[in-house]
Amino acid sequence: MMWKSVLPILLPLVLILLFKWINVYNEYEKAVIYRLGRLLPTPKGPGFFLIFWPIDKAIRITMRTVVLDVPPQDVITRDNVSVKVNAVVYFRVVDPNRAFNSVENYLYATSQLSQTTLRSVLGQADLDELLSARDKLNERLQEIIDKHTDPWGIKVSMVEVKHVDLPQEMQRAMARQAEAEREKRAKIIHAQGELEASKALGEAALVISENPVTLQLRYLQTLTEIATEKNSTIIFPLPIELMKAFLMKPTQG
Repeated sequence: MMWKSVLPILLPLVLILLFKWINVYNEYEKAVIYRLGRLLPTPKGPGFFLIFWPIDKAIRITMRTVVLDVPPQDVITRDNVSVKVNAVVYFRVVDPNRAFNSVENYLYATSQLSQTTLRSVLGQADLDELLSARDKLNERLQEIIDKHTDPWGIKVSMVEVKHVDLPQEMQRAMARQAEAEREKRAKIIHAQGELEASKALGEAALVISENPVTLQLRYLQTLTEIATEKNSTIIFPLPIELMKAFLMKPTQG
């Protein structure tokens, strides 16, 4: 009779304990276990495992790569140009115990460290380096952040500078510089074309001077082209030198 009176009370308690004890974690999750306030050396999971609540306390930690968006930071480059720069950091937890036990909030700590490192590293670079040598800066940022987050059990796999926001006056100055550079290249190309054309004309003049018949054929070709393009009377001066070839008597053999 006594068991019948106690059973309605024990059964809910047993169900609650089983609900608390039985845990199923996904493949990318692990559990940091505290037993009576002491950290167990080996995390549990993934899959099925038991947590003996209330003696044990489990904290779920994701092992997947986290994409951290670093907000825009005001940076003064080495050549005293003020810019706004934002970046993205890719990292993941490799040691759940250290990630939860060594730092209060590893996500917030990594975010703050990324912001200060971004300002420090980019502040040592020139503007041209910031715009054209991002690969080297990204590697430098990754090395520094990864070194400082290693005691927290975090591995930083990649850091990418996303956007560099320049002041309006700097954008206009760079646009003028780019336009001047394009004009410079255009003038150089035009001058090279003129030089090549003058060389070709010089060679053609040399060939024509050595063979008067070539000059006559060119003269007749020019008359034909003019007559085809314009249906009008054209007075074309005829050099006396051209007539010599027609007036010359053939030599007797």
